[in-house]
Amino acid sequence: MPALTIKSMPDPLYRRLKQRAAAHRRSLNSEILVCLEQAVAAEPANPRAALARADALRQRLRVPRLTDARLRAAKAAGRP
Repeated sequence: MPALTIKSMPDPLYRRLKQRAAAHRRSLNSEILVCLEQAVAAEPANPRAALARADALRQRLRVPRLTDARLRAAKAAGRP
């Protein structure tokens, strides 16, 4: 199995990884492998798909679009 050496890791990153490893009851090495697997397995962001999902949700919930006019009216009305 290949080995990897990480050089010049910033101390804050190291501490966060150690904290994550402890929280997940993993070794530091195992936590780093999980983080790397999640990073490379993640699908690239697709803005059009995200907007399409938001539009579908808005239609399903029948929520009106948030416009400048609606924001101004809400600000003028004050908070409940």
